[in-house]
Amino acid sequence: MTQNVRIGKTEVYSTPLGLGANAVGGHNLFPNLKDDTGKEIVRTALASGITLLDTAFAYGMGRSEELIGEVLQEFDRNQITIATKAAHDPANGGAFNNTPEFLIRSVDEALKRLQTDYIDIFYIHFPDETTPKNEAVAALQTLKEAGKINAIGVSNFTLEQIKEANQDGYVDIVEDEYSLIHREAEHELFPYLKEQQISFVPYFPLASGLLTGKYDRNVTFPPEDLRSKKPDFQGEHFKAIIDKVSQLKLIAADYNASVAAIVLAWYIKNPFVDVVIPGAKRPEQVTSNVKALDIHLTAEDYHRIDQLFR
Repeated sequence: MTQNVRIGKTEVYSTPLGLGANAVGGHNLFPNLKDDTGKEIVRTALASGITLLDTAFAYGMGRSEELIGEVLQEFDRNQITIATKAAHDPANGGAFNNTPEFLIRSVDEALKRLQTDYIDIFYIHFPDETTPKNEAVAALQTLKEAGKINAIGVSNFTLEQIKEANQDGYVDIVEDEYSLIHREAEHELFPYLKEQQISFVPYFPLASGLLTGKYDRNVTFPPEDLRSKKPDFQGEHFKAIIDKVSQLKLIAADYNASVAAIVLAWYIKNPFVDVVIPGAKRPEQVTSNVKALDIHLTAEDYHRIDQLFR
């Protein structure tokens, strides 16, 4: 197993592979989810040695946190790193809210749903348009000093917003979209985070399944499928990605691993990525993803994968 990683300048530690829990209770995000399956996904992750669970109020409007809270009672809480997020304000039609009052209330409500007395990482899920970001983060800093949260994160912020949020050096971790096929973060964001000792967590690391090897060039998606609207799943661009992924199959064969596990191992070896949080809709996907922790890519293979998707 790989060594635990430290989150920013904090005393929060995690396995380099976590679980993205949007399909645990995220009934508003995915059709036909079953709560029991969601809880089994969480149990499987924790039993497999994953210590970070990444959830949010927006996943089922609190339902994901509730299900995780139920499963937490079966394990040693102090061995688990819980990350959750808030910004969607139900009192205002789900509009983003970063005001100190809202964030403080959101932490208290999340603690109740998670049935715990502290949250390891709390993120502002999305920026609102009006709250000064340093004031939002200062509110979280007071909660950190009170022991309610242990690390402060922001998600979906622009680099300028991250800098504003971090005026007092309080930001510990940033979560944003980044994958082998979406690499804009490498240019300006990563150098800033490294300089500031802020950890980075990519979401959509498997690019909605594109980087798992499960699609071929001829697959099509019906109009009601969200993927049919995404540029990555259309036309020649889609086919070019699929051709690159098929080359990953050769590397995966050398390691006797799935394509998804090889891609996750690439993030784990990436010096700018601290934790990667693939989601799962079935317990078996968690079991498969966990194998990435035992894959140690050679420098040559890391570079091959890196260049393939440049």
